[in-house]
Amino acid sequence: MGVSEPAMPPDALTRVRMREALALAEGSVGLTEPNPRVGCVIGRSDGTVLGLGATQQAGGPHAEVMALRDAASRGLDVRGAVAWVTLEPCAHHGRTPPCCDALVAAGIGHVVVGHPDPNPLVDGGGMARLRAAGVAVSMSAAEELAACRELNIGFLSRFERRRPWVRLKVATSMDGRTALPDGRSQWITGEAARRDGHAWRRRASAVLTGIGTVLADDPRLDVRLVPTPAQPTRIVLDSHWRTPASARLLPPPGPVLLVGLDELNDNARALEQAGAELLRLPASTSRIEFGHLLRVLAERGINELHVEAGATLNGALLAGGWVDECLWYVAPKLLGSGRGLADLPAERGAQALAGSPEWHWIECQKLDSDLRLRARRTDEPANRGDKGLSPGLTAPQGPGVDPTGARLQNTP
Repeated sequence: MGVSEPAMPPDALTRVRMREALALAEGSVGLTEPNPRVGCVIGRSDGTVLGLGATQQAGGPHAEVMALRDAASRGLDVRGAVAWVTLEPCAHHGRTPPCCDALVAAGIGHVVVGHPDPNPLVDGGGMARLRAAGVAVSMSAAEELAACRELNIGFLSRFERRRPWVRLKVATSMDGRTALPDGRSQWITGEAARRDGHAWRRRASAVLTGIGTVLADDPRLDVRLVPTPAQPTRIVLDSHWRTPASARLLPPPGPVLLVGLDELNDNARALEQAGAELLRLPASTSRIEFGHLLRVLAERGINELHVEAGATLNGALLAGGWVDECLWYVAPKLLGSGRGLADLPAERGAQALAGSPEWHWIECQKLDSDLRLRARRTDEPANRGDKGLSPGLTAPQGPGVDPTGARLQNTP
């Protein structure tokens, strides 16, 4: 028999089961790219749990199939049971068969969906297919829907806005310095904050920096301080193919993508020989146009783009309106003179004082002696309702990004 719990009201049971499904999905962070992180719990209305599952690596089984297999391995009958799943079951043949068909074939009687899937190949089709087969379908409450959205914010952004979710990470002293005047920054923050930063790298599809960082600091930009099933793609904005073939970020594990504008030169070919992929963008200007790059990265399946760079690139992305979220680690230190976190146009100061806040805080968490702050734009997608519109219509058209001199601080 399955694991039975005390009976509870249907709404309360749905909250509990959806939270359990979310916890299962969290275990797939770093594994499922470019697919979403999905969790599924199969059980009965009396509180009995029959099967648990989470989506595996791309091409592997999805959460619903894993939960059905789990129930089968215990010899449990799921006919007439409820499936709580954090994202709408797929309705198309991709690398795997449709999950909604598997639920129907197993005899599931009711499916509770945490969040709709905006992928055009699904987009309500999974729920419609279930209903057509006689399966009851309902949506979770608003609180669980928001949590399910947060878990897959990059995947949803890729389909709703046709661009990844961009998260900018910085680490500073209390007075906003990322390094001393001579560039020394190891270490401003403590071990707990650095380990947490690697956990956010693990969550991302890709980690992006500029050529200035590569030339000045030779970072690896991989995930080392926390366990991970896979490495994110490391992306360097390098207009003129200046990345050294000996750069520490080139060796595996994990793919490397160098983005440039110039014709390929001898160094570029050496970088290809070293294992990097080169992406040459149209050179309409002397700078990489970040809006175009975001669309290209979305087409490549990048869900969350984690930026770790220096003041020049940070400033260009912030001034252009391309950053959705700031991840800011603050150490209880005062450095005095030193390097700032972003080079912004001087006129923005007066505009910021005169206007409404551009950002709002969503989290403050203590990590030993440091703080982790998270902020999002006040016009973030959830608030401005830009589903289905092109990035050019939903985000300010900022300047192109000149990566020269953009330098990463405090994160090797």
